[in-house]
Amino acid sequence: MSILNVENLSHGFGDRAIFQNVSFRLLKGEHIGLIGANGEGKSTFMNIITDRLMPDEGKVEWAKNVRVGYLDQHTLLEKGMSIRDVLSSAFNFLFELEAQMNSICDKMGDANEKELEDYMEELGTIQDLLTMHDFYLIDSKVEEVGRALGLSDIGLDKDVTDLSGGQRTKVLLGKLLLEKPDILLLDEPTNYLDVEHIEWLKRYLNEYENAFILITHDIPFLNSVINIIYHMHNQELSRYVGDYEKFQEVFAMKKSQLESAFNRQQKEIADLKDFVARNKARVSTRNMAMSRQKKLDKMDMIELTQEKPKPEFHFKNARTPGRYIFQTKDLVIGYQEPLSTTLNLEMERGQKIVLTGANGIGKSTLLKSILGIQKPLSGSVELGDYLTIGYFEQEMSKDISTTCIEEIWKEFPGYSQYEVRSALAKCGLTSKHIESLVKVLSGGEQAKVRLCKLINRETNILLLDEPTNHLDVDAKAELKKALQEYKGSILMVCHEPEFYEGLATHVWDCTKWTTKVW
Repeated sequence: MSILNVENLSHGFGDRAIFQNVSFRLLKGEHIGLIGANGEGKSTFMNIITDRLMPDEGKVEWAKNVRVGYLDQHTLLEKGMSIRDVLSSAFNFLFELEAQMNSICDKMGDANEKELEDYMEELGTIQDLLTMHDFYLIDSKVEEVGRALGLSDIGLDKDVTDLSGGQRTKVLLGKLLLEKPDILLLDEPTNYLDVEHIEWLKRYLNEYENAFILITHDIPFLNSVINIIYHMHNQELSRYVGDYEKFQEVFAMKKSQLESAFNRQQKEIADLKDFVARNKARVSTRNMAMSRQKKLDKMDMIELTQEKPKPEFHFKNARTPGRYIFQTKDLVIGYQEPLSTTLNLEMERGQKIVLTGANGIGKSTLLKSILGIQKPLSGSVELGDYLTIGYFEQEMSKDISTTCIEEIWKEFPGYSQYEVRSALAKCGLTSKHIESLVKVLSGGEQAKVRLCKLINRETNILLLDEPTNHLDVDAKAELKKALQEYKGSILMVCHEPEFYEGLATHVWDCTKWTTKVW
């Protein structure tokens, strides 16, 4: 049974086409992985099928009475809302039913016998719906999900705008699970999640009986939960049965077959053109030449898909620093409350250290405290000599209003336009991306703009806060290679063991010094 039908969908931004004449269907019980390089339109597709964006052309049709739950990385959580408020908002449709029920009760005092009968019937239906959806158990359900995702330890009354990226993802995920939708739409749900909760989500999705569509660049996670791949590539959407490895195998075979057919056709075209050129002037062979020309004119030309530019990351090295990168003395990090016990840490030149541990325990705060962005609650950080620091933050500012070119020019005012364009192109961005506003780019494309700033400045120590979030498979592999080749030191927050294996010289488990329960 088809739950969702998408027919002849086309969409673009300005003169940049995202996809053209795309069709898609979601069947009952299908667990779909929606994959593709950064900027191919995966999140745009999700926004269109959830009515957040109107397509330029095409039709989106859901089966009747299907409730859709969408986990969107870019959902804004309002200041003043607590974790409990956001989780409880999953039941807004039930609160609306309750308000409807109260309104009916108010009308019953003035109703005649026929109206009273109708009201009683409507009340019974609403009451059944409220009972069926556990309306009278909402508080205990919120508490239960809060405990399962580790949100109760943070405090359900905490303001959502004070949360880390991972904690925010958990809140949105908790709300989605409480909504109990018929269909799950998940846009990069593992971004910012720690290993423990990625495992929890993996188990949940494996046991999930309904259909879901998942966007992720985390291939091990993808392979563990899906049975169908849809590949968004070159403005087209293609369906493959099986996991990512099976997709790669079939995709490579299709690509090879297309190239062979293209080469055969090019040879045939060359032969036909040669025959026409040699024979069209002669009376005896003119008819044959005209026949060959007609065949040429009617031929359906095979086109090879244009390869997307692959990123090339090469970090520039500054002069060699002193022996110690930093040393902390009785450092306690945090905001109003401490996030750590007293820390006496040191990092030496040449070390590549990865910080691991659950969300919200202070990994990003430690980076900011070392940089002097966040003042420690007590103790001190002493930076080494001759440091040239490069810092990659988790997220870009939401208020950014510049184009990609302007963003790089601000950082490197001495660059010519050619140098700015070349720098962005090396990071895998096309000329159309380069001229776009940064805020309309996908999360992965924005990450490439930020990496562009980083690799074009000389550094000898990199502080990287979850640099793999949003990056596609090619960009992630290239970044790992560049970090392995980098001569400087690295201090990085990362939740992907397959990314930092073979790169890290040391792994620091931050759960050993946190004051937070996780």
